[in-house]
Amino acid sequence: MRRFLDLADLSRDEVLDLLALAQSLQDKPQPNALAGKILGLVFFNPSLRTLASFQAGMSRLGGDSFVITPGQGTWQLETRLNAVMNGSSAEHIREGIPVLASYCDALGVRAFAEGRNLQADLAETLFGMIDGLCDKPLVNLESAVNHPCQALADWRTLDELRVPRRGKFVLSWAYHPRPLPLAVPAATLHMAAMRGMEVVVLRPEGFALPDALMEKARQAAAAAGGAVSETTDRAAALAGADVLYAKEWGTTTYYGDVEADARLRAELGDWCVRERWFAGAAPEAKLMHCLPVRRNVAVADEVLDGPRAVVKREAFNRLVVQMAVLHRMLA
Repeated sequence: MRRFLDLADLSRDEVLDLLALAQSLQDKPQPNALAGKILGLVFFNPSLRTLASFQAGMSRLGGDSFVITPGQGTWQLETRLNAVMNGSSAEHIREGIPVLASYCDALGVRAFAEGRNLQADLAETLFGMIDGLCDKPLVNLESAVNHPCQALADWRTLDELRVPRRGKFVLSWAYHPRPLPLAVPAATLHMAAMRGMEVVVLRPEGFALPDALMEKARQAAAAAGGAVSETTDRAAALAGADVLYAKEWGTTTYYGDVEADARLRAELGDWCVRERWFAGAAPEAKLMHCLPVRRNVAVADEVLDGPRAVVKREAFNRLVVQMAVLHRMLA
């Protein structure tokens, strides 16, 4: 495996094989599997779990890693094509990425959406350029509309919780004071569809996920025996749910328009997940979230500190599944 960019690039059997490898590595550690190997990590955007879990995973497998945060101790990297570089950026990724790749055995890159042009972000314009510049195995640490590492960890978490393959999975929009990218909701939607679940996207008006992402998920669900739908009706969405996956994202109706987004979300403070959401409709449902999460803004303390929240287990599983990805790429 030379690329881990999108869970959709793998067959369902290949995903299950990676998850089996993750379990094997947890049960029977291989501390020398990647001895002498080096992982390069490039973060154009902030990280906590992704950075720490990849470094820890590489170390547990006997390898080493280096971290580059452009502009913080290194030159600022320009990402635009045909840019006139008379500003703060001293180096272009067209030189930077190949040079960094030459120093390591695999490269991981995080590069969020620009958040201005929906079609450009859906096309993964920036990450596609990075992919073309890297001649080593490449891992997507979160791109404009994808986060396959999070999706794989979430699949493992669902399996650990013994959530039925045909169970009901609700991906719910949650409040945040500003627009966030589509990467996690897109990856989560596709993961649950690919697993074969009954997936319901619950969101307010103006925050529908793009048609291209919904159609991609519907095709995955059809192949796996699941289903995908969307609604603004919270009670209907949660009825009989096994999982509520809370996630924040920006408006798609006025994508890139910060003022319009602010007007839309101004009245949506009640989209903070609370225990009363589950009463009667889904008393046993688990609460998932990729983290970081703003307490009492996106999810209330009573939920995060209660027995239904499995967010810390999700975070731990990032380490386990990423070790499987690195092992498959480099061992």
